[in-house]
Amino acid sequence: MRALRLSGIAAVWLLSACLTTWAMAALYFDFSRAGREWLLPALYLPVLTLFLNILKTRALKICACLTGFLIVLACWLSLKPSNDHNWQSNLSQTPWAEISGDLVTIHNFRHCYYREEAQFTCDWLTKEVFLSHIRGVDFFVDYWGSPWIAHPILSFQFGDNDYVAASIEARYQTGQGYSPIRSFFRQFTVIYVLASERDVIRLRTNYRSGEKVYLFHTTASPQWSRNLFLQYLHQANRLRDEPRWFNAITNNCTTGIFANMAATGRMLAGTSRYSWWVLLNGRVPDMLYRGGNFAGDLPFPELKAQAYINPVANTSSDAPNFSQQIRKNRAGFEFLHSGDIASPPARQE
Repeated sequence: MRALRLSGIAAVWLLSACLTTWAMAALYFDFSRAGREWLLPALYLPVLTLFLNILKTRALKICACLTGFLIVLACWLSLKPSNDHNWQSNLSQTPWAEISGDLVTIHNFRHCYYREEAQFTCDWLTKEVFLSHIRGVDFFVDYWGSPWIAHPILSFQFGDNDYVAASIEARYQTGQGYSPIRSFFRQFTVIYVLASERDVIRLRTNYRSGEKVYLFHTTASPQWSRNLFLQYLHQANRLRDEPRWFNAITNNCTTGIFANMAATGRMLAGTSRYSWWVLLNGRVPDMLYRGGNFAGDLPFPELKAQAYINPVANTSSDAPNFSQQIRKNRAGFEFLHSGDIASPPARQE
């Protein structure tokens, strides 16, 4: 009994230490001005230490830790996201769409021309597509470090030769960059980038160092692909009016995909919005394959090996038919042919 009691006390103190650490981190990241990040944490810790020295009982000391955490948490939850910031130029415009029957007009459709990763010029286009022309949806996965962590991008096919790539990303202000630690706090908002594949895919295959991109064709039906595309548009429109915080666990590039799938009323076979591999998203291709969601009659190791597109993307960098080149002769894309249905061209805003 004494050992259990000591273990319980140690667990409570460990939890208190974790809550105090989180509170100090929140003060550092979300409440401090640039150049003075340590000011509030440096005040918080001595004040809490003072209370811990003054209070006599263990219960009161733990209450002090909990009270400090709850005060910071309440202030943290009161922080509201905004679209009114000095955004990085490639994230400066928020996409939105008008739907009129079969016709969809996408505003702020992004097409960036890259010279280097950080040197580019972006055009913000108005692109028109027809819902009845959606053939299916392709799945890109970009590995940028650990094989357990990746960035997935969906691309909706219209007719034979037109694609709308949809990438759920953290939106950075000028001077910001992605930080795994900062992504747990209220540092970034979510943006749905609707763009050409020559933009969002070529950036990752041709201009970023060390990133590997794989391309799979899904077995999703045209009807379900339309439903998913409309859900993406709904969320993009919502974020234009009601921005939301990006969070590396609760609201990120992968949880957003599966939340949109769930909103269609039907998940892909073998998937769940709350599966463990949604967080360790480098395993998403394996799990989607096991559910029978990828076209191409190959064992998964072979399918994944031939899905690697960096080499052909590098040789097709400036080709106007970039999307066709990266799909050519790949398992699951045998249906592709040049032809009949093409969506209306995009025009400059």
